[in-house]
Amino acid sequence: MSNNLGLNGRKMYDILAKKSKVRYFMAEAYPKAQNPLILRFHRLMDAFSKSDDERDFYLDRIEGFLVFVDLDKSQLELDELEDELIKHADRYCLLPKLTFYETKKFMEGFVNEKVYDIDTKEKLLDVIQSKEARENFLEFIYDHLTELEKWQQYYQERSRIRIIEWLRSQQIQFVFEEDLDLPKAIVEKLKRQLFEVKVPKEIAVAREALVQKARTYYSNEALNPRPKRGRPPKQVAKVEVEPQLTLDMYTTVPQAVRHFLYQPDITSATAVTFSARFDTEAQFLASLRGSARVKVDTKLEALSQRLESLRHLSAKLAGVGEAIGAEEESLLKAVSKVPVQEEPKVFEVAKELLPKKRGRPQKEAEEAPKKPGIKHVTPLQRKPKK
Repeated sequence: MSNNLGLNGRKMYDILAKKSKVRYFMAEAYPKAQNPLILRFHRLMDAFSKSDDERDFYLDRIEGFLVFVDLDKSQLELDELEDELIKHADRYCLLPKLTFYETKKFMEGFVNEKVYDIDTKEKLLDVIQSKEARENFLEFIYDHLTELEKWQQYYQERSRIRIIEWLRSQQIQFVFEEDLDLPKAIVEKLKRQLFEVKVPKEIAVAREALVQKARTYYSNEALNPRPKRGRPPKQVAKVEVEPQLTLDMYTTVPQAVRHFLYQPDITSATAVTFSARFDTEAQFLASLRGSARVKVDTKLEALSQRLESLRHLSAKLAGVGEAIGAEEESLLKAVSKVPVQEEPKVFEVAKELLPKKRGRPQKEAEEAPKKPGIKHVTPLQRKPKK
């Protein structure tokens, strides 16, 4: 009995040893990156928001490309991808799923930290507790543009912390391409020569800059950003410039994975929607209660809200006649029939105000001729006859 157990244990040990050796040789067969991986933050943010029970996303440890398991592909392609993921399981990292609890935590955190109006806060908390809270929450936020700007900033900050925590747990050395200050040509060369040991001097200097930048993501401040102390900087008009992102350059993508590369062209966090139904913000905006909506400036929205309040006031004033009694209403009608004295014509008023010409006054030619009247004559007195 003991011999059988010993033999079985020996066989299991040999099998595990062989598996560990295979995995070791597989890891050694991969090319080694000579600098931290250059990842797209906004692309990762989009993948993190879409990863759920029905959609799987993987991150490659070797070059940093994303893999999306698209179920619309053919069964043959899906089988080849599954074999690749199982055979090289140590190469691909499954992105964590965004659970219902985490989505609710996102929304409640925003309401408690960033929403200051009491009525708006109560309405949002009611929406979060209702059915389809995620979509209804976004619909309410997009109807209030002042809250929309705060939500996009909050969602970006929380997503950044979540992504950095996960990358650190996977022990991946990385930098976000959106955070780099290097020229576009240098970044392209860094991607192209990722596995080359001997590189020109300018690439070697750029690699050192990437290493220094990668250390900041592993600091405590990366997960707990604190406001800077001292006098705040002067308020300067913020100029938003789209980052000059480079093309994707991968040299070690397996044949079975090429049809599943996830490469959306996302340049800003505002293009990443929190919605679970729609892939892009344009699709979500088109679905909001009828026709498509277009983003409006915050000042224009405030002005439209003021105009709307004026319309409400005018409507209330128009309804005053309904509240007045029949007698008062008839009195108003009687008063309205009283003729009003006509005001002088504009031309006559202007004529009086204009200065008169100097010199001899002209005779009034328009003066009407006098009508001939009856001439009264003194009657003759005749002498009486004697």
